[in-house]
Amino acid sequence: MIATFGAGEKRVAHSHAHHDHADGHAAHPAGRRAGYGRAFAIGIALNLAYVAAEAGFGIVAGSLALLADAGHNLGDVLGLALSWGAAVLSRRQPSPRFTYGLRSSSILAALANAMILLVVTGGIAWEALWRLAHPVPVAGGTIAWVAAAGILVNGATALLFMRDRARDLNVRSAFLHMAADALIAAGVVLTGILIVLTGLPWLDPAVSLVVSAVIVYGTWDLIRDAMGLALGAVPEGVDAAAVRAHLAAQPGVAAIHDLHIWGMSTTETALTCHLVMPGGHPGDAALAGLGHELAERFHIHHATLQIELGDSEEACALTPEHVV
Repeated sequence: MIATFGAGEKRVAHSHAHHDHADGHAAHPAGRRAGYGRAFAIGIALNLAYVAAEAGFGIVAGSLALLADAGHNLGDVLGLALSWGAAVLSRRQPSPRFTYGLRSSSILAALANAMILLVVTGGIAWEALWRLAHPVPVAGGTIAWVAAAGILVNGATALLFMRDRARDLNVRSAFLHMAADALIAAGVVLTGILIVLTGLPWLDPAVSLVVSAVIVYGTWDLIRDAMGLALGAVPEGVDAAAVRAHLAAQPGVAAIHDLHIWGMSTTETALTCHLVMPGGHPGDAALAGLGHELAERFHIHHATLQIELGDSEEACALTPEHVV
């Protein structure tokens, strides 16, 4: 819907387009939100049960790889809980204090998940370095069988979030956590087999170091994207230059300034911009069409446009690009 307010030189148009994306999927269907809740509940239950079993077998087998993986899984249970809580909070209605609601909680959850993943992985690497200097005998067969079960648990949980990982950074963080766990478990299986074949206990911490490095490498994009959203950066997938060119090319637009694009959440993008239109206000229908174009072409569903007639000698104070 487009609403027009104000008088004189400036008018503000607000577009809040909540409709299907260009690929045919609705932006926030209730069914998908409910599916997220089930996915998080199933993932948390599966991983809690596996953490308890893996830690017990790790103690019995004397395996750092199993204990480290259990600790990592416990951290991911916390990460899943954070993501689930953020998904619920992001649906809260706006209030006089939180005028956008709590949508940005999903950004904070994605960032927290990335940090948790790094901290836990760093702990694994630190202990692995100590074990390289002080090898401890481990039961390779037990390690391999327990970790194989972990591949199934973590892989199944990751699949619950696989479909929508590209459109929601919060869901993507949950997916990466579970996929990383499956990778760690695969490394632990390899460790167990190699120990059985060679009898070399140092393989346990060595493989842990390799897997830790792979996880850090794979998590870097998540950290960068989550940090960017937390700092108000243009979301990944939105071409700011193309948006600017599209707005500047609109009929009657002589110039644009004060263009800002940021993520309201891990799935919603907002925009504000001043359009200088000397010929006069284009009308609500034209602005409504522009709002839908921004949604269809750039997935920007919350656009606020200020119209300036440019018939005054006093320029808008926000015209210079360096002014915010």
